[in-house]
Amino acid sequence: MTEPESRDSAGPAGSVGRSAATGAVWLTVQKWAVRLSGFVTIAILTRFLGPEDFGTVAAASTVLPFFYLLADLGFAAYIVQVDRTDRRMLSTAFWFSALAGALLCGVIVAVAPLFGLVFDSDEFVPVLQVMSIAVVFTAVSSVPTALLRREMRFRALAIQGTIAALVAQVVAIAMTLTGLGVWALVGQALATQLVVAVLAWFAAGWRPAFLFSRAEFTTMTRFGSQVLGVEFVAMCRAWAEAAIISGVLGIAALGYLNIAQRLVQIVQDLTGAAVVPVSTVAFAKIRDSVGRLQAAYLRALRMTYALLTPPLTFIAVGAPLIIPIIFGDGWQESIPVAQVLALAGIMVVGATLDHGLFYGLGKPGRWFTYALVIDAITVTVTALTARSGLVAVAFGFLAVAVVATASRWFLVARLIQASPGMTAAPFIFPAVSVLVSGAAGWGVLTLTGELNSFVRLVLVGLTVLLVHLVVVRLLVRPVIDEVAGFLRRSRRSGTGRLRLATKEGS
Repeated sequence: MTEPESRDSAGPAGSVGRSAATGAVWLTVQKWAVRLSGFVTIAILTRFLGPEDFGTVAAASTVLPFFYLLADLGFAAYIVQVDRTDRRMLSTAFWFSALAGALLCGVIVAVAPLFGLVFDSDEFVPVLQVMSIAVVFTAVSSVPTALLRREMRFRALAIQGTIAALVAQVVAIAMTLTGLGVWALVGQALATQLVVAVLAWFAAGWRPAFLFSRAEFTTMTRFGSQVLGVEFVAMCRAWAEAAIISGVLGIAALGYLNIAQRLVQIVQDLTGAAVVPVSTVAFAKIRDSVGRLQAAYLRALRMTYALLTPPLTFIAVGAPLIIPIIFGDGWQESIPVAQVLALAGIMVVGATLDHGLFYGLGKPGRWFTYALVIDAITVTVTALTARSGLVAVAFGFLAVAVVATASRWFLVARLIQASPGMTAAPFIFPAVSVLVSGAAGWGVLTLTGELNSFVRLVLVGLTVLLVHLVVVRLLVRPVIDEVAGFLRRSRRSGTGRLRLATKEGS
């Protein structure tokens, strides 16, 4: 890779579509494998660990991403979308990230007591200090992972993520059963990052040279600073929220909120985790064609809504049964929080796609401005509602989600040269679906009170899904054809690669 490597041309729409479809399917399959096995892990952990343990690790997890960002400086995002890469650019990015990661790990160890004063927890400081090792693992794997994303090798990324998560879950269970308490969660986090880093290096097949270019560093920093700004604001928001909630309601309340957020995040990952990494690359490849870009965005938005709306509606209705079944007794305070957060999750479904759109089109600065405003509003609302309890905080998140969604309609419309009505129209059918399928699911939940909890949950889930499919068929029937086409493209691409591999092998 000593000579410049050109980005693949956009090519025919089918080529990009097949690559995006295949990547999305692989990443989705990975999330299903990880999350389904994770249900078993979390069911075990919540029976041995308390809200304080989860709250402590959740608090540390709000601090670390800030240092992840400083170690990467947005260079990975630059590598994914830039037209050309060469060995000098990639080596410059790697050596900066590796050195920064090592230095920042030491900084975290030194300043951890200061963060401990904010969260007022005895275990927080040593937990954060040990978890700081993850910054090094993340930094050294940044460039190899970016190369895999750039080349749309999502199959490799999916396999890496699955192996890493399964290894980490085994580590967490083993440490929990040996009585290590909160350190089981720490071990899980570190094992995940370590395995991902090792596998990324093997899969990428790239090695850095002893090169460093000041010009390349300046160019990447100019772009990366905007990406860094977006992520920095998000991390500050998460840290501020955690500090406010733990300070006003206690570290246990942060644990209850963390479990509710995990439940919603699991559902989002199972159906929409592939959106950002795949869409960023796909949009970057067709950004020079306004017509193709508009069509691809609206199609992807409709499909995202169609896939994410039913499971989140299911959480909003079935949380009173889901949380006791999965997490056991003692987590009832997470139930109403999870229900409200699921509704907020439906409102911001399009945010993941919009994130990929702005980055893929090389406009992270605009997304930074949007994120700065919305995150500032979120922290303010959290501060105002915290004294009224976790449920009030959750409703505050929901209110902000409404404002954020409406504002993105205008921002995206300007970016893709469309009207706000065009970008807002796809939200109509999920709104109708939530009202109708949610009401039907609630009715089933109420009428089946005498049945076994698991049976009731299955009936609620089937009801929500069937009613959602009816709404989709009546209001946006083309979505069904689009999803079918998406799967066909993925299958054809996978079959073609299998035939090529067989031919080469023979």
